[in-house]
Amino acid sequence: MSRPVNPVNRRPGLRRGWIWTAVAGLACTLTLSSPAGAGPADTGLGNAIDTILSDARLDGGAVSVVIADATTGERLYRRDAADRLMPASNTKLPTSVAAMALLGPDHRYTTDVLTTGTRLGSTLHGDLYLRGSGDPTTLAKDYDRLAADLAASGIRRVTGRLVADDTRFDDQRLGRSWAADDESSYYSAQISALTLAPDTDYDSGTVVVEAGPGARPGDRPTVKLTPPNDYVRLDVRGTTVEQGRPDTLSVERRHGTNTITVSGDIPLGANPTKEWITVWEPTGYAAAVFADALAAHGVRIAGSPRLGRPTPPGARVLASHRSMPLKELLHPFMKLSNNMHAEALTKTIGARTSGHGTWDAGLKAIGAHLAKEGVRTGSLRQADGSGLSRMNLFPAEELATLLLSVRDEPWYANWYASLPVACAPDRAVGGTLRSRMCSTPAALNARAKTGSLTGASALSGYVTDAGGRELVFSVVLNDYLASSVKSIEDAVVVTLASSDTAKGTITTARPTGARAVEPDAALECSWRKPARC
Repeated sequence: MSRPVNPVNRRPGLRRGWIWTAVAGLACTLTLSSPAGAGPADTGLGNAIDTILSDARLDGGAVSVVIADATTGERLYRRDAADRLMPASNTKLPTSVAAMALLGPDHRYTTDVLTTGTRLGSTLHGDLYLRGSGDPTTLAKDYDRLAADLAASGIRRVTGRLVADDTRFDDQRLGRSWAADDESSYYSAQISALTLAPDTDYDSGTVVVEAGPGARPGDRPTVKLTPPNDYVRLDVRGTTVEQGRPDTLSVERRHGTNTITVSGDIPLGANPTKEWITVWEPTGYAAAVFADALAAHGVRIAGSPRLGRPTPPGARVLASHRSMPLKELLHPFMKLSNNMHAEALTKTIGARTSGHGTWDAGLKAIGAHLAKEGVRTGSLRQADGSGLSRMNLFPAEELATLLLSVRDEPWYANWYASLPVACAPDRAVGGTLRSRMCSTPAALNARAKTGSLTGASALSGYVTDAGGRELVFSVVLNDYLASSVKSIEDAVVVTLASSDTAKGTITTARPTGARAVEPDAALECSWRKPARC
């Protein structure tokens, strides 16, 4: 496996040293390099990478690539390194780095139950407040535990209302330029400071809908919700058909509602269709699940929940839930490329640094931190925390600069451990790389962040070459028409892992799957539910 660097053993001032090295190297490259972008001391690596990038799938497309020595920062290869391209989920690299720096690796979210009311016996006279701070990992069982703790304190009746306080964040639920046709897709859920995830993938703001065949042809499909709730309404229009017939069952939420429609045909004997569907207004979703938990534990409360009201000053905490620390939350976030975690962290950064839980405030703070890391923020645009927006633009040069600079941070080892590992079969380790670069020297060696949008793909991270030299790489590919260019990215990294770059002994890997243009864009494996990589 690639070795994490021990931050304690790093030399002081290394960051400044490699920045000056990079500037000098950039000047030399502009003067002496070939048009392809290989550095002046090219011993074959440049030709190898150029050969890989000449794949026909990139014809007419855009490429930005940087390879550097992780210790010195020396650029070994640059190809259109300053070009601004869509990084897709490589946007999570700056978001995660800023979160670790500005919130701290031990940061935890809290979800509290509070009141300003008075208690007489088992009756609480006044309102009950459920206050969120942005936790994207809260599960139904966590709300159940809050309800159980309240019941254990002896409260059996609340005369007021349940009030859901999501005011830690603003009420802008969706990011800039997020696609409207993704609205019900789990990777494009609404962002709230009070939300709920259905399982330990922690896809907050979603409900799992599982639809299976009925008992006989003509029956409606059987449908199960996780977690069980009445906040969403099921409109089951599908039909069970005879075994062997096509399975056309689909599950979608209607715009602006919480009506989930199950339509199409599902044959007898077919595996259930399982979809993670976003809810409309996750604050209400969390409040509804908590209200159900209160009822289950024998706590009666009047009326339906009220949403979006702040908790009054001086309210007493009756029960509290704390999330996992950020250094652990980074693992489902980065390994599984969880968009909602990125956006929750962005707004949390805004709330921490300016008192405003907004995208604008969070992105401003992220940009300021990137500048401290030596990233030229004037050469990029970050529009959200996750990379879902097609307005994001990053050069590979700035991604590589960040990957080099962050190695000096005291929390680097925790952050590095959150990156997906090539061909590591355990999904909690390999994440979005667990099926890539297997049976190559990059397997269990390369650690990197993946990224995919239609016509945009990226891979940036670290790999140790055959001579033991740790390298940083950033590969950003745009404007191609092929269904996937992942094997091109992989070939670059496998070439690095197979070669002794210091000695100039280069072994070129060839991309697999070169083929004619295909009509459908491939999704990052983390976006293919339920068969996630």
